[in-house]
Amino acid sequence: MKTNYYITTSIPYLNGQPHLGHALEFLMADVLARSARQNGHPTIFSTGTDEHGAKVAQAAAKHKMTPQAYCDHMSLEFKHLLKLLDISADRFIRTTDANHEKRAGLIWKALSKDIYKGKYAGWYDVKQEEFIPVGKADPARMKPDHPQAYQRLEEKNYFFKLSKYTDQIKQAITSNAFQIYPTTRRNEILSLLEEGLEDISISRPKDQLEWGITVPGDSTQVMYVWLEALINYITVLNYPEGDDFRHFWPANVQVVGKDILRFHGAIWPAMLLALDLPLPKTLYVHGFITVEGETMSKSLGNGIHPKEIINKYGLDPFRYYFLRHIPSYDDGDFSWQTFDDAYNNELANELGNAVQRTVVMIQKYQDGVIGDIPPASHDNAAIAKAIEVCKFDRALDEIWQQVRGLNQYIDEEKPWEIAGSGDKTHLQEVLSYQVSCLIEIADLLVPFLPDTAAKIKAIFSGETVKPMATTLFPKLEVAKD
Repeated sequence: MKTNYYITTSIPYLNGQPHLGHALEFLMADVLARSARQNGHPTIFSTGTDEHGAKVAQAAAKHKMTPQAYCDHMSLEFKHLLKLLDISADRFIRTTDANHEKRAGLIWKALSKDIYKGKYAGWYDVKQEEFIPVGKADPARMKPDHPQAYQRLEEKNYFFKLSKYTDQIKQAITSNAFQIYPTTRRNEILSLLEEGLEDISISRPKDQLEWGITVPGDSTQVMYVWLEALINYITVLNYPEGDDFRHFWPANVQVVGKDILRFHGAIWPAMLLALDLPLPKTLYVHGFITVEGETMSKSLGNGIHPKEIINKYGLDPFRYYFLRHIPSYDDGDFSWQTFDDAYNNELANELGNAVQRTVVMIQKYQDGVIGDIPPASHDNAAIAKAIEVCKFDRALDEIWQQVRGLNQYIDEEKPWEIAGSGDKTHLQEVLSYQVSCLIEIADLLVPFLPDTAAKIKAIFSGETVKPMATTLFPKLEVAKD
């Protein structure tokens, strides 16, 4: 019996439209989920939307909508993106769901031994919905004329004893019970833990912020948005009594962006420890995407919706570019030129060409009959390991070594010359080996390019080839200067 596998993304905050960064995170988690299913693991893949807090209330007011109506609309935008990207998520949680709100109350009560009331006096970053610890504030953002100026808060809130769990979290990370990839992010959290964690405010007065989940037993306070957003990973499994929770927690991998590392690498583990629950096995932290070397921003007008790229190139080329050409362990850049190059040189010239050449030769020399296909012959352990440690770019590099190796094999064997010599036995051996390589490549591509993998398998699935109406990746006309 294969072990269960649970994968989550962070849940996007609904103060703006979906963008390439969201798409990247969804794709990375999708590879892990598809790979787990391909390997026979019962899998739950969860994503969703984070819907409470000051930023959402402000965005709703700006659009002259109630917060709930705004969230209903924006949540659909993210569901549309998931569909557009063919993301194989099993669950979609909204933090305004009645089930989540009910379970948030249960979790608050379960945390009560580590909750106390106190006074918060300091800065609040509305952009990140984050209380800024002493000494961490950006001096420029303390000035009221800054476009993203902090709010100065003085309010009575509930606090969580985060400091109590510093050593336990550190022990979990250093013993690799709680793994964080890449190492740079692991070191970042360990550095924060070395400094010592401070207790954090986990509520806001309702007279300052109405849009949130009411604190159990205190109708004057709402839960801090991050506290109840983080618990989505267990409320979606129906913590505490649900079968899914009992069978699938702890998560195998949680995929998040580097800007929310502190929440997932320090605050979330402390909450789990306070609930006497195991920590996730792995936290994978991805970087940011720039566009043509520039940070995406409204002022620059350089934001690109994934749909623009998919409409031009197709879905699998989109998946390929962002999984291979955006570094898995670092920031990456999108440009139309590099996308054109990757599409034409790698997808069309290398993979598409290998498929097309093989189909044409089998049709020409063997009347379309494939013959006996030898078993796969490559050791794919490096690819499996790369996926396990979330090096999606490395895994595709390894797969492309096989694609290039096949093209090199075809060029060296020259099946057209063998056909001319009349050696039908050797020709059949060469062509069936080509088919074997392509089926193996298709299997390896299932988590990354599911549509392409299915098309390749369909071509070679019977006794005779079933060619497509067009090539896998028709070459793009690239404008010349």
